[in-house]
Amino acid sequence: MKIATAQEMFGLGEKIGAQLRAGDLILLNGPLGAGKTVLVQGIGAALGFTEVTSPTFVISRIHKGALPLIHVDTYRLLESGKAALYLDDLDLDTARENAVTVIEWGGAESARLSDERLEIDIDRTDDERVVTWRAIGPRWAQLKL
Repeated sequence: MKIATAQEMFGLGEKIGAQLRAGDLILLNGPLGAGKTVLVQGIGAALGFTEVTSPTFVISRIHKGALPLIHVDTYRLLESGKAALYLDDLDLDTARENAVTVIEWGGAESARLSDERLEIDIDRTDDERVVTWRAIGPRWAQLKL
């Protein structure tokens, strides 16, 4: 799928967010400036959150609501070379069952959190983004984008 504007990326997030339920895990990958946080802002908007910002420096933010959103950015963890260890320290297994979890820079360390997940890659070439996804597990069979 080709995305030309930030508004379109936000809209894609809203489409995804409207289909989410407790326990869902989404992993986002793409270069800096690809639109990962804008996509999460759209997901957050669909869940009723208006103040979704990048947790790059705090690693994780929990937005509390009817369906909470756990927003994680593992960029700094990946730089450390100990991402799996530090990801365990966030204790995501405890809260994840009652929330939607979205992990930016969600690689193999994050994939082990669930056998069912949506993996989204954003490739940025000039101003256009190409978004691809892999729906892993039966939970995602009905996803409509």
